[in-house]
Amino acid sequence: MRRLPFLLPAVVAMLLFAPRSASCQKTLSLAVSPGSVGQYERVEFVIGVDAEYANPFNPHEVDLAVLLETPGGDQLQVPGFCCQQYRHRRMGEGRESRDWLYPDAPPAWKARFAASQVGSYRAVARLSDRDGTRQSEIVRFQCRPSDGKGFLQASPRDPRFLEFGEGEPFFAVGQNLAFIGSGQYVGLAKTEEIFANLAQNKANFLRIWTCSEDWALAVEARKSTWGRSWQRQWPIEPMPGADGAAGRKCVVLGGEPLAVSPCHPVALMPQTRYVLSGRVRGEQPGTLHIQRGRSSLESPVAVGQQNRWIDFRHTFAAGQEEHWFGRMTLRWEGGGRAWLDGLSLREEGGGPELLWEAEVNRPELGFYNPVDCWMLDRVVESAEKHGIYLQLCLLTRDLYMPSLKDPAAPAYDEAIEHAKNLLRYAVARWGYSTSVAAWEYFNELDPGLPSDRFYAELAAFLDRNDPYRHLRTTSTWGPSAKDCRHPGLDVAQVHYYLRPDEKRLRDEVEAALDRAGFLREHAPEKPVLVGEFGLATSNWGLSPGMKEDRQLVHFHNALWASALSGASGTVLFWWWDQLDRMDAYGHYRPLGEFLEDVPFGSGSLKSVAARTTGAELRVVGLGGPDAAYVWLFDPRAAWTSLAAGGAQPRSIDAAVLWIEGLEPGRYAVRWWHTREGNVIAEEEVRVAGGTLKLAVVPFEADVAGKIRRIAPGK
Repeated sequence: MRRLPFLLPAVVAMLLFAPRSASCQKTLSLAVSPGSVGQYERVEFVIGVDAEYANPFNPHEVDLAVLLETPGGDQLQVPGFCCQQYRHRRMGEGRESRDWLYPDAPPAWKARFAASQVGSYRAVARLSDRDGTRQSEIVRFQCRPSDGKGFLQASPRDPRFLEFGEGEPFFAVGQNLAFIGSGQYVGLAKTEEIFANLAQNKANFLRIWTCSEDWALAVEARKSTWGRSWQRQWPIEPMPGADGAAGRKCVVLGGEPLAVSPCHPVALMPQTRYVLSGRVRGEQPGTLHIQRGRSSLESPVAVGQQNRWIDFRHTFAAGQEEHWFGRMTLRWEGGGRAWLDGLSLREEGGGPELLWEAEVNRPELGFYNPVDCWMLDRVVESAEKHGIYLQLCLLTRDLYMPSLKDPAAPAYDEAIEHAKNLLRYAVARWGYSTSVAAWEYFNELDPGLPSDRFYAELAAFLDRNDPYRHLRTTSTWGPSAKDCRHPGLDVAQVHYYLRPDEKRLRDEVEAALDRAGFLREHAPEKPVLVGEFGLATSNWGLSPGMKEDRQLVHFHNALWASALSGASGTVLFWWWDQLDRMDAYGHYRPLGEFLEDVPFGSGSLKSVAARTTGAELRVVGLGGPDAAYVWLFDPRAAWTSLAAGGAQPRSIDAAVLWIEGLEPGRYAVRWWHTREGNVIAEEEVRVAGGTLKLAVVPFEADVAGKIRRIAPGK
């Protein structure tokens, strides 16, 4: 937890918890819920702020934090955040279903905290803005003992592996679930279903994008009514005449109808009256026609005088079963062009803006999507419910990458400041959760960019502002040794796909081991993950081979190879929708159960020195002086070999396993069926002279074994 800097505790407490100054006219209230929580559970503060701000996400405009005094007398600080709450329903059936999200009351100010010390806490809210600084009255809450494990970290005993703050080891078994959102295969209901399936099958880790531009969940992105990120031209121009002097923009209308098409379908409340408003200006007199669905909204907007803004306001009522605003088009009829500004949709009595995506003067950086932020709340809560740990990819790459070419340029400084603000918001809103395993800065940044200073400054910022000290990582579109070594990045990561033009690595097992080896070479004392993996076409699309592999042989093989490769987790497969369609989750259970008692993080594990005779097998394993955990694999059972038609699985019934470096003594051997997840044979053996010679149980394709010393010996 972060201490407030530079002040002695008694002085800090006197300043933080002194009565509010009577000179400040505005008030600040603070309420806490619940009043009693277990260790590492969420405490939520609701903060009453009697002011409005142009950009409530900008800490230079409004800086809100909750200051806490712990039972041990430490002073901590957690940032506050502005958020919009929503009512949620799943509407429709099957592929036509959508998440109906409707604003529930005005935006609110909150803070969230996870307490680790048992006892009584005191808290005050403090806000600084253009009118000065003010603080709330003191509130109190209690923290009681719980079975919470704490936040994930590198193991102090062996930093190559992960463990919880309370000391329990953690090995990541999971995949990607990158795109969540409207129009995607995975919406909120499907997320809950997938999380439950993963948990039931002993998987515990997901890599999730919160940077998906305008096609899925993205905290900071250019989601707009007027276009999509892949379009080259948008109907947006500087405002005409003197109106554009301040750099403001507006929508331009020509002869063709213009669709009003938000990325998030706009929800309506049945039997509620609404106001659609805005203003229009024409180069010449003309008429603006507004059509929603198959009908026009009241009368057209007549513009009788050129180059003059005309306000319009249309009212309508949603029907008894009408839940969606639907498709709307704008058509300018008249000479020349017209310009549109301030398009707005609100309830007739006021309330939150429903067409916020229509605002063309909203900044791309520094505005945080209210709908997607609320959806991420639900994703994190589902992860907590099911025991899933999330690596959240935060920064939208294409918004930042053009500014990261020159560390001495002002644009580089601005990118750092925007990234700090977003990280501050992420810490404030989701940092409380022990299910947030790591912040991932970028998905696949250009590895040639000079990013060292960027990551160093973000690490220093999080050291000061993330009281939970979440792990930090990033990824590049090609392997980056410098990122693996960077001291500000806690987890080294690489991505890899088996493609037809990839000739260096022959199969999925060789690829998983090779990429784990690259990571271990350049990050020998860090946790490491192969963050994306799978079969792909030459153009990086879904390989037809994945559908053809109905038994998911390549998936199974890569999971087992990576689990005992020395990496900190399994390879994280990318094609989550196809994995779901193929109900791949059962492949995780045997592996998860096998790994449950492997002592990751103990400091005792290293790659085993092992070989086989009697059959040509690959041996992958970890062990120490008194144990070995091994996976034996017949290379003829690799998917690439099977798909080529030149090999068939065979029965292996005469193999002998040799393991070097074991201490003398009596050992228990358990052979493990990797697909059914059960012990298929057990025996006891003796080791003398440091070498174990062991007959391998008959198997086909692959088998795993656990060898543990149960008694010392000479």
